[in-house]
Amino acid sequence: MSIYKRGRIYWYKFTFNGEAIRESTRQTNQHVARQMESAHRTSSAKGEVGLRDKKTAPTLADFISQRFEPWAEASTSAKTWLDYYRPGLRAIQRYKPLANLRLNEITSEKAADFAAWRQAAGLQVSSVNSSLQVLRRIMRLASQWGEIEVSPLIKMLPGERHREHVVKFDEEARYLAAAREPLASVAAILRWESVTWANGRNGTILVTHGKTAAARRVLPLTLRARTILHTRWEAAGSPAEGWVWSAPTRSERFEKSTLKKQHRKALVFSGVRPFVLYSLRHTFLTRLGESGCDAWTLARIAGHSSVAMSARYVHPSEDAVLAALDRLSGHNIGHNGNDMANKPSMITSPSCSND
Repeated sequence: MSIYKRGRIYWYKFTFNGEAIRESTRQTNQHVARQMESAHRTSSAKGEVGLRDKKTAPTLADFISQRFEPWAEASTSAKTWLDYYRPGLRAIQRYKPLANLRLNEITSEKAADFAAWRQAAGLQVSSVNSSLQVLRRIMRLASQWGEIEVSPLIKMLPGERHREHVVKFDEEARYLAAAREPLASVAAILRWESVTWANGRNGTILVTHGKTAAARRVLPLTLRARTILHTRWEAAGSPAEGWVWSAPTRSERFEKSTLKKQHRKALVFSGVRPFVLYSLRHTFLTRLGESGCDAWTLARIAGHSSVAMSARYVHPSEDAVLAALDRLSGHNIGHNGNDMANKPSMITSPSCSND
């Protein structure tokens, strides 16, 4: 018996009368999947059924509206749905040569045609790749759910501009001088329930959500952050709850659109090189790595799900490497640097190699 998994679903494959039969069981239970394969083999051998007619795959537009959209809205955050999936789906559905194809007719070439159509509309590579990522996710789920056998290879366009600009110290000073409130002091939209003055040296702040499970974390406030928040807290009448940066809007806080408008104005008035707001986070993490912070601590501060994401910010200097080795040697031997000259190192001693 040939049972295998695609995602969480079991498939089976066998040969009958020289023809390969491959079908999805739509089951996550291995034992049930084996019973279904056995039943299909038996019925074929008895002549009760011939080769089954291949299931007609739905069109991409139908699969999106009937299966993918309900899944995306139910299983992802509102931010992911609104900022990522919905724009990508609308772009795919507008391109009728792709949307009207059946899932098993979509190839790498068709995806490339879609990307070329998006580029011809004047969109940046990052925007085109974002819609290609949504298309790739659709096709992979269609494969996992048994609508198609294999998902086509969908390649991203080269030349995407990554948001890795680091703001220089002089640019930071000019930018903050030109920025209006709340942009000048806001790092995130917070609530007073998340701020504690008593814990830590300068207080702490609770980050309640983010892209990953590691995003929820408690961080100590710097003296600068405490000063900004405490001044605003006192001016607001020392509230115990509510938005830190409240505003007379429907959500009762400053909206992202307001911050983006203030950001664009600050860039113009300050004359610094244009950058996106995300670059402020990237700048902070870059400076943190340059200060000697290790990757594990940086991952905790940044809320990264993997230390590999934080490692790119950490670039130890030669002096830092030598200091680390000196600390290791001193710790192992238990003596000061003067005693080290008379004792062999555990790292460089020949007696420690290939025993």
